Amino acid sequence: MRTILNTRLLVMMSLLMISSTVILAQADKKAIELKKLETTLNTAKAKVAMNERKMEVSDSLITAGTSMIADSKAEAKAIATDRKKLDKDYATDQKSATKLSGSKDKDEAAKARENLKAISLKYRADAKILDTRLIAANKKSSTGEANITKGKAGKANAKNALKAAKESLDAAQKRYDTASGTDEKVTSKDNKKKK
Repeated sequence: MRTILNTRLLVMMSLLMISSTVILAQADKKAIELKKLETTLNTAKAKVAMNERKMEVSDSLITAGTSMIADSKAEAKAIATDRKKLDKDYATDQKSATKLSGSKDKDEAAKARENLKAISLKYRADAKILDTRLIAANKKSSTGEANITKGKAGKANAKNALKAAKESLDAAQKRYDTASGTDEKVTSKDNKKKK
């Protein structure tokens, strides 16, 4: 009788050990699956954050480009005003020097011609400076337009990628919640509110 009891006890212990091993294996399998889903969820969150950052960069490019164009237009207006003043001053100085160069006094006429040459040289130098400023303003405007174009293209791409990333995040969150048994419905909109 004792041997039968010992045998039964041994069989029961074996079954208990086997069933606990199976239960532990299933628990480990579930833990591994949860870890895998958690990794997928974190990857989806990272993609959403990356695409949001791309949107911010694109917006800043558009803002910077708009600012550069506005600065360029203001600079071009200032250059136009300076050019008008330079032309007016040159015309006035040239007129008086030309008048004096036709004088009957040879010393005064020679001095006036020299003065006329100096006025012309100064005018050309000042005009060259204004031309250089205008070229820089035009280059700034072109760079601003390029930034706006690049920003708009980047924003469109990031917007599409962000939409896909949010959908992926929502799906990953649902799978994770279902597997973990919490079944909390946390969407990307809720994630934004938490931030």
